[in-house]
Amino acid sequence: MTPAIQISGLSFSYPNQPPVLQELSFTIHPGERVGLIGPNGAGKSTLFLSICGLLQPTSGEILLCGKPVQKGEFRSEIGLVFQNPNDQLFCPSVQDDVAFGPENLGLSTAEIEYRVKEALAVTGIQKLAQRVPHHLSGGQKCMVAIAGVLAMQPQVILYDEPSANLDLRSRRRLIDFLQEAGEGRRQEAGGRRQERSLQETIIISSHDLELIIEVCDRVLLLDEGKLFADGNPTEIIRNQQLMEAHGLEKLVL
Repeated sequence: MTPAIQISGLSFSYPNQPPVLQELSFTIHPGERVGLIGPNGAGKSTLFLSICGLLQPTSGEILLCGKPVQKGEFRSEIGLVFQNPNDQLFCPSVQDDVAFGPENLGLSTAEIEYRVKEALAVTGIQKLAQRVPHHLSGGQKCMVAIAGVLAMQPQVILYDEPSANLDLRSRRRLIDFLQEAGEGRRQEAGGRRQERSLQETIIISSHDLELIIEVCDRVLLLDEGKLFADGNPTEIIRNQQLMEAHGLEKLVL
């Protein structure tokens, strides 16, 4: 099976700055739910931007679904959910925001309508379709941003601090949604009915260790641009010596 993401010897430096990523190598397989943890400045966001082709690595290679990532090249196989939904939402209505991506793929009107209805149904925000995005709560904006990415039907989704600034109820709803991302769910939209598999490969960058434990089946610990741990989330996050050595708190389970 072709890996969803394969990274080999990846390094990156901003001009006249020390390395942000240093010789990273790891493989993520289709359907995996991977947590990316580490202190501020560890290189997590830079890694995401590199995978999306927004930054040019200093050295090394990134393969997305078996094909090399090239800076500036649009790849429909991957989607990024921003930490701040306000950076992602800009249309006059929720429906327009969710439709923006499919419209730019040049799809038919019927396919765009179907994808929008399906994404709204999957995220449970059908009633918000005609609302103005910037009039919504933080939790609602988060789900709209996710719906916009889902409508593109990517194979890999990167979530950058998805629970940041959410209240407890919104955070729980987000966790429930992400937990269900590995299960099949039957959806009906626009008169079409199909079995929709939500088994996208997901990588979640977060300081919310409880979310990582509940959602992910694997965790990567990044610090100073280097990979220090790769394995079972519970084992890594409960390792007090390891966590404290990299500026993180052990999670008591």
